[in-house]
Amino acid sequence: MKKSTWLRQFAAPMLLATLGMMGTAQAADTAICYNCPPEWADWGTQLQAIKQDLGISVPQDNKNSGQSLAQLVAEKSNPVADVVYYGVTFGIQAQKADVVTAYQPAHWDEIPAGLKDPAGHWFAIHSGTLGFAVNVDALGGKPIPQSWDDLLKPEYKGMVGYLDPSSAFVGYVGAVAVNQAKGGSLDDFTPAIEYFKKLAVNEPIVPKQTAYARMMSGEIPILLDYDFNAYRAKYKDHANVAFVIPQEGTVVVPYVMSLVNNGPHSAEGKKVLDYVLSDKGQAIWANAFLRPVRASAISKEAQSHFLPDSDYARASAVDYGHMADVQKAFSARYLAEVQ
Repeated sequence: MKKSTWLRQFAAPMLLATLGMMGTAQAADTAICYNCPPEWADWGTQLQAIKQDLGISVPQDNKNSGQSLAQLVAEKSNPVADVVYYGVTFGIQAQKADVVTAYQPAHWDEIPAGLKDPAGHWFAIHSGTLGFAVNVDALGGKPIPQSWDDLLKPEYKGMVGYLDPSSAFVGYVGAVAVNQAKGGSLDDFTPAIEYFKKLAVNEPIVPKQTAYARMMSGEIPILLDYDFNAYRAKYKDHANVAFVIPQEGTVVVPYVMSLVNNGPHSAEGKKVLDYVLSDKGQAIWANAFLRPVRASAISKEAQSHFLPDSDYARASAVDYGHMADVQKAFSARYLAEVQ
């Protein structure tokens, strides 16, 4: 038999089959996560640990919560993602949009009842407290602001930043926090709208994506952000960064994950969800200064870096379901009246 004939009849089909098997194996070792940015909440370390311990590659993804939900809805008939990470209100909205499915991960019983959908459409993995992450060196000698009212002072013109509250969850959390602090409620966002109008006079910087690097560089000296990012800057990146819980009060909110409905690598996605709630996965969050949802996972060393409990007494929870219900109405009003 001629060599060319042998290649066509035997070798080529075998090669194609082998390549197909390799492609299948590669696909089986992948899980797609929407909104798993390495610079946020130390997802970089978490993704490396998942790769090392599970052999599952999870590509980095820099969407925010709102962009992730919009993408899931757009891809509903042909999902691309397997799991998704977002603020709790977006998890509730994703459930209503029928783009996520019920899954109860490992350590399900250790997640408090108020921090998970009873069926498992979303569940908290950690939480954060909103406040001011302040690059002290970038203040140019100005005092560290201690209150929401301080941010309105002319001396901080061009120095304050907050993520777009009509898109990013942390931005919406900031709106809820200042609204509560100024006497508003989840049914009345007028105080927050009026506050952002006043803050606009100070020419704030309003990015859509995580702005950690811009705070670190001093481009945004005062950023409305979570405690864990400020502590990371101070204790891991050794920057002169302070975290302030405003005197008028703030809110604490959970971040949650979900299994995407009919994701292409559902089995791998479930393993990822199990991992982030495992002892090691939760310890990674704790070592990144987040409050792991499994309280037993936080070490005394990690706890020692937090502000005193007396400061955290000014941070409160809210009705997250109600917060989700009114989010779209707030976003519309913010876009119409502020932006």
